[in-house]
Amino acid sequence: MGKYVIGIDYGTESGRVLLADAGSGREAAVHIVKYPHGVITSVLPDTGVKLKRDWALQHPGDYLQVLKEGIPAVLRSSGVSPDDVIGLGIDFTSCTVIPVDESGTPLCFKEELREHPHSWVKLWKHHAAEEEAHRITELAAQRGEPFLQRYGGKISSEWMLPKILQVLNEAPDLYDRTDRFVEAADWIVYQLTGRWVRNRAGAGYKGMWHDGFPPADYLRELHPELERVADTKLRGEVVAVGHRAGVLGPEIAREIGLRPGTAVAAGMIDAHAAVPGSGVYEPGVMVMVMGTSTCHMLMSPEEKFVQGVAGVVKDGIIPGYYGYEAGQAAVGDLFGWFVQNGVPPLPGSANGVESLSVHERLEQEAGSYRPGETGLVALDWWNGNRSVLMDAGLTGMVVGYTLSTRPAEIYRALLEATAFGTRKIIDTFEANGIEVTELYAAGGLPKRNRLLMQIYADVTGRSIQVPLSNEIGALGAAMCGAVAAGAAEGGYDTMENAIRKMAAGKTEVYEPIPEHRPVYDKLYEVYLKLHDYFGKDETGIMKDLKALSRAAEEG
Repeated sequence: MGKYVIGIDYGTESGRVLLADAGSGREAAVHIVKYPHGVITSVLPDTGVKLKRDWALQHPGDYLQVLKEGIPAVLRSSGVSPDDVIGLGIDFTSCTVIPVDESGTPLCFKEELREHPHSWVKLWKHHAAEEEAHRITELAAQRGEPFLQRYGGKISSEWMLPKILQVLNEAPDLYDRTDRFVEAADWIVYQLTGRWVRNRAGAGYKGMWHDGFPPADYLRELHPELERVADTKLRGEVVAVGHRAGVLGPEIAREIGLRPGTAVAAGMIDAHAAVPGSGVYEPGVMVMVMGTSTCHMLMSPEEKFVQGVAGVVKDGIIPGYYGYEAGQAAVGDLFGWFVQNGVPPLPGSANGVESLSVHERLEQEAGSYRPGETGLVALDWWNGNRSVLMDAGLTGMVVGYTLSTRPAEIYRALLEATAFGTRKIIDTFEANGIEVTELYAAGGLPKRNRLLMQIYADVTGRSIQVPLSNEIGALGAAMCGAVAAGAAEGGYDTMENAIRKMAAGKTEVYEPIPEHRPVYDKLYEVYLKLHDYFGKDETGIMKDLKALSRAAEEG
């Protein structure tokens, strides 16, 4: 029998465990574990403690459940022996932050701290640290800190340091009890190997690390307690994609049914795993991972600093290139919001239970309109703007409503808005000399919504390749496990070799429809006017409304 690797893709709502043939990448088995506690946004589990607006937490026990249920399940269904599994890799949403004690135990596992919101996992889309993010950016700009240009001139509230500073500002006692703040990916690797390492992608893109964290004097001015945070609460070796972080310890190996000593790769960001999973290892190809949000990854042999692009990290995605990351904070979440809140009851969808059928109805009806026919243009900022404005305080809008506007027209406008947001990101890269030659679209949305993909092709003027495999992210993580195992064990010595042999090759291709391009060019001009007017703080209208809402809620 051949050799196998396991890739675990930790998403926002669930974890996917893939068992793949190390020689071909062929899928042997898949098991999906839905997080029992989901995304925690209103009340802490079993406590009654209410959360404020913009909080998004998770339960770390859900992540362990993925290991303990998913790995035995794929071994059982495939009939593969644990002795034939040579490596394991994981990818994870980022920046998802866990405060832990000296033993690596999450603080929310402690009985005396479980009612404290700051003891829980802060999910990537936790936006309650917006004030901290502004302070971090402003101080860096005042001091002329060179690291700021690497992140497009603005630090996001989704990242590590704003979330740490929020804990320090609002719960200094809990900050003192925290031994480390760790990415969830690195915590899982620690659970498997007993070794602390920080993955280069998480540290570089979300932790502001570049051959070191920001300087101590900057951190001291930010807050006196942060002066030594890099050496204390952020300590740990930073390692690259595919690096062998360690091997499975005996106890966890027994729990999950694998062989002790199995190679474990350092973690990587979930969206980034789709790059190798799609078969991409060369510069100029943008991979869009489209789910609740969209992450845009691009590689280049050159390092350039692009205003509003979320990060550039050497060896951050594929070793040997500078990896660039941009993104949109609400895509699938935006469409889901509309289905749940903006559509009158339809036959067969009582109480929104059959929301997928509503999506399908809306897609069918929205597809009957020609570009521009709805008279609507939307800004896709329902969860803030990640790129290129980098402002989580922005909100969404739709312009052009009339008394005859139909739900399917609004739905189409929202699809188009996310496509315009992606075109703005592409245009920004190219205006800064970073070529975008091809587009790949991975994740759940591209395979479910054909109208969405056609609109993206029409708006961007580019053909789009959609990998047919449902497990692109998990496959990319599995490749990391194969590289961690090494060629001598039946894996690979480089990521490029793993990609060449294991990547899923079949794609569906969407080509732009020529007659749609001129209309979408005009609509895009309107989008840009709204984008710049409301997004560059000309009026402050969106933030004024948000502040009024927050004041009313708290008062």
